[in-house]
Amino acid sequence: MKRKKKALIFGVTGQDGSYLAEFLLKKNYIIHGVKRRSSSANTERLDHIFDSINFKSKNFYIHYGDVTDSSNTLSLINKIRPDEIYNLAAQSHVRVSFDIPEYTANSTALGTLRILESIRILNLKKTKFYQASSSEMFGKQIINKSQNEKTPFHPMSIYGVSKVFAYHTCVYYREAFGFYASNGILFNHESPRRGPTFVTKKIIQALVRIKNKKQKLLTLGNLYAVRDWGHAKDYVESMWKILQYKKPDDWVIATNDEMTVKEFINLCCKKIGLDIFWRYKGLNEVAINAKTKQVIINIDKKYFRPGEVDFLKGDYSKAKKLLKWKPKFTAKKLIDDMIAFENKLHD
Repeated sequence: MKRKKKALIFGVTGQDGSYLAEFLLKKNYIIHGVKRRSSSANTERLDHIFDSINFKSKNFYIHYGDVTDSSNTLSLINKIRPDEIYNLAAQSHVRVSFDIPEYTANSTALGTLRILESIRILNLKKTKFYQASSSEMFGKQIINKSQNEKTPFHPMSIYGVSKVFAYHTCVYYREAFGFYASNGILFNHESPRRGPTFVTKKIIQALVRIKNKKQKLLTLGNLYAVRDWGHAKDYVESMWKILQYKKPDDWVIATNDEMTVKEFINLCCKKIGLDIFWRYKGLNEVAINAKTKQVIINIDKKYFRPGEVDFLKGDYSKAKKLLKWKPKFTAKKLIDDMIAFENKLHD
């Protein structure tokens, strides 16, 4: 009988971690997920595939841990000795990274170092490592063209800076010690499981509530930031494909399907059935409900970043050619999925 592969997922309770756990269970893996201890269970994204009450499963185990704790990280990796490690753990909110820069660097940058150093200390030469890198590493681009694996990094947040550190740490351990360590440079990916403070979820959640007369106003920041949006379901498949490739490497994962935040809103409104029109400019710009003539979207400068990233669009041609990966979800299908989820909550 073929031995099942063991995967260790740091950040298993997040959007990507939950979809990755689902995906790997279907691939017949044994999953070991790491979650931080908190007073609430924080396993709602996993409860359909994991028994968070009795903690009984032959293929899915949850461990308490934190990548900011080096002894705990080393101990977990030593106990599990996984075939594959997926590092999805981080302080993952770009805007919040301006408020808690030191913690962001500790978890997002140094967390990666702790995992890779644990692999080195334990001499786990056969363990493959995946680092969740980010399009935020590209940051400020002088020319508005798509970014690929050769595009220089110019991060504009401590989150982006921390991800650049983690990226180069991954490359260093690969080149210095011969690790199978790969970076997936993932562009914006969303889903119904997205946290409510992320802009796509915030927009769709609010518009559905406004439509159902349960909310009056949505307040946002930069409407003209361009992003390349995909579905987290597609992106976790790319993570797995990256670790199955014949050699470790770095990969851009994107859709090349870009739009501004304002265009995203217009598309959502059309699908939800909210007729809106826009008035004024700059911080005074508002969206008005054509039926009620009420302002339903306004702008507040507190939601603008100190360092704005205006344009991110990924060129995933390398992954398409070599990994045979391409997104199944368009941005429109992603929006449909997220709206359907919100509508169920209001049925």
